[in-house]
Amino acid sequence: MCKVLLLAINAKYVHSSLSVWALAGGVAKYARLRHEVEIVEATIRQPCVDIAERVASLNPDVVGISTYIWNAGKVHKLLKVLRETLPGLVIVLGGPEVSYNAECWIEKGADYVLKGEGERSFPALLDAIGNGTPSDHLSAKAPVSAEPYNNEASTDDHIDPYSDAYFAALGGRIAYIETSRGCPFKCAFCLSGGTGVRFFPMEPVKEQIIKLSNSGTRTIKFVDRTFNCETGRAYELFEYIIGLDTDCRFHFEVAADLFDERTLELLASAPPGRLQLEAGLQSFYKPALIATSRQMDIEKAESNLRKLLRGQNIHIHIDLIAGLPHETLADFKNSFDRAYAIKAHTLQLGFLKLLYGSDLRVNAETLKIKYDAAPPYEVKSSPWLSEGDFRTIKQAENALQHTYNKLRFLSSLEYVIAATGERPFSLFQKLGAAVLNNGMQLREYGERIFGFFSGLPNVDEKELREHMVCDWFGMAKGENMPLVLKSSDKRRRLVIATAENQLRRTIRREEAEVLPSGRGVFVDSEDRDKVTGLYKLHFFSFP
Repeated sequence: MCKVLLLAINAKYVHSSLSVWALAGGVAKYARLRHEVEIVEATIRQPCVDIAERVASLNPDVVGISTYIWNAGKVHKLLKVLRETLPGLVIVLGGPEVSYNAECWIEKGADYVLKGEGERSFPALLDAIGNGTPSDHLSAKAPVSAEPYNNEASTDDHIDPYSDAYFAALGGRIAYIETSRGCPFKCAFCLSGGTGVRFFPMEPVKEQIIKLSNSGTRTIKFVDRTFNCETGRAYELFEYIIGLDTDCRFHFEVAADLFDERTLELLASAPPGRLQLEAGLQSFYKPALIATSRQMDIEKAESNLRKLLRGQNIHIHIDLIAGLPHETLADFKNSFDRAYAIKAHTLQLGFLKLLYGSDLRVNAETLKIKYDAAPPYEVKSSPWLSEGDFRTIKQAENALQHTYNKLRFLSSLEYVIAATGERPFSLFQKLGAAVLNNGMQLREYGERIFGFFSGLPNVDEKELREHMVCDWFGMAKGENMPLVLKSSDKRRRLVIATAENQLRRTIRREEAEVLPSGRGVFVDSEDRDKVTGLYKLHFFSFP
């Protein structure tokens, strides 16, 4: 028997780990010996010493650590501290970050590295350690390979990670669920594809959805790499979730071009805010998609996203990747502007990372792509994008992330783009260069945005202030509004009186204002859009 500690190091406290609970379920189901398993969840912000002390307090024989690109640097440092704190501890690593460079992690201090799926290989390793006679393929200081399960779904292959202990530990954080494993595609920058897709049994999946929706969590994220790759199955689960009596949000990663009309009609019937869809576009530049084996019908994806947005009931998140082979700065600007025109609620601009095990990393030298040696292995330059080009894109990304993607200053952005004739990428890049936000307070950021925008050609300062005041009310209920946006119009008291009469309650003074156009505006701080989270505004004209 082994006393086992499964350690998850999450990116943020609000995140929870699914993998460690699945491994615990695998031990309970497949181990031949009886092992005592405990689970600890930490975050990358916690000092390694504190995490090691927490591990040491439980005095385990074996610690298993789930390792990913976001926590690899922390795990590397933690290995050294664990060795000093618990010299006899057996350390086992698993996860995508170590599966393709196992020998490197053995050299860094791990005793074993599990490659691939771990629900069966981890209990087998524990049995071997517990017996004191590891088999040949489980010899010390050697990686352990795990063959994928066969693609035939069966109840025997399905682990239920949602124990009573799981729900006790969840504490309202974001919950994760897996209903399929693998991906039918094999993009050159990704690790998920190439092995086909194994779908988990439908009825147990539905039971898990119910349990999670009753757990107190507000958000349930499906980790399926392409949730709608099998249209009929996706339709059944969407229909089931839409019909639930719950306030939970359900997040899915989807391929936008795979939706058929029947599914689009179903999604249009979803209660507002029930579903969130994340669609990876990556690029609109076809040579870049071809070079990375990215299969996507660009026109259909774009059309389907627009149809989904017309319903105004689903939060839509789309992704672009900067740094793909053959896509120059000019090409990327075109991709960005085309993606921005879709008007999704989030446009995530990411940067290409050359993951261990990905085809692009294998071919990086041939392609003459330079990238950071340390996680997250971000590309620094290529024959198509110079280091200066990447700095330019990062300026745009900074402004995009702190405005549009946080649903800030949306009408102001639209006004400035229309007034100046600037292309979206150009405007965000100039804003990011002029007002770089590295943790700036929102009030100061708003002041500096106003100063930058008001200095652009053809921007009317009065009209800009009108838009920014309304945006501030919608996103922040008027709280901490910059002085440059406030008016001294004494009719404000009439706006407050009108608001209180209409809302039938007392409001705060900052929730009402007189706009530069002479209209009154107030915000209903108790009425938020279920999709965007923005507050409802009320306008009126003075007699």
